[in-house]
Amino acid sequence: MAETTSSAVAKRAAGPAMIQQYRSEFTGVLPGHIDQDSWVRLAQALVRKDKNLSRIAQTEAGSASLMRALRECARLGHEPGTDSFYLVPIGNEIEGWEGYKGVIERMYRAGAVTSVKAELVKTNDVFEYSPDMARPIHKVDWFGDRGATLGAYAFAEMVGGATSKVVVIAQDYIDKVRAMSKGSNNAHSPWVKWTDQMILKTALHRLEPYVPTSSNWLLDKLRAVRDVANEPVHYQQPPAVPVDVSHLEEIHPDDPDLTVDAEVVDE
Repeated sequence: MAETTSSAVAKRAAGPAMIQQYRSEFTGVLPGHIDQDSWVRLAQALVRKDKNLSRIAQTEAGSASLMRALRECARLGHEPGTDSFYLVPIGNEIEGWEGYKGVIERMYRAGAVTSVKAELVKTNDVFEYSPDMARPIHKVDWFGDRGATLGAYAFAEMVGGATSKVVVIAQDYIDKVRAMSKGSNNAHSPWVKWTDQMILKTALHRLEPYVPTSSNWLLDKLRAVRDVANEPVHYQQPPAVPVDVSHLEEIHPDDPDLTVDAEVVDE
């Protein structure tokens, strides 16, 4: 039986309609710096535009995985389908992948860093680092053959000028992280399509414990300062403290022993 136009339209709208139906689940965790209506419209448009996303979202498992991916995207404070957060169709599900730029964005958003550096190290680069060094020495011939990837490193410059811990990852660690990623060898996986970016993200994730990262840290801090500034001040006169004078001798105002030292200043 041929598919009617109305049923085809209903299927195409399944993903976007579900996003609208459950928008409160996303908007409830979205940070304040993101416009909620724009975020929902962007997510809907992304599913409509991508044929693979739209096809998978029409299935029960696919729609459930789409909702999980979008909730994670909202929690991290990213917009879906950008360099900060990807929606990736893998098999019959939709995976949500934070890009390395998304990790950097969260570091900046926390308000504690002034710059973040993450670089790949190749076999033909000059690279030197030891724990007693503030920063690595890394020299690159940008126009020559750099060779194969050996690893990566990342660090941040903090507000005030200090340098965060420098993290260095080698190829064996990268291989372990990749092996733990679901569908990492799938043709649509970011590990296959954007290998260098995924290595940089792995280095940045290692840096996260040493650098404040948050979807809403700075906004929460500013909101707390604002609330304290706007809080009404209630002043209450402290209760009078009784003074015991029973031990003092009675003083008569005409007592000749009473003297007052004073200086008269002529104006």
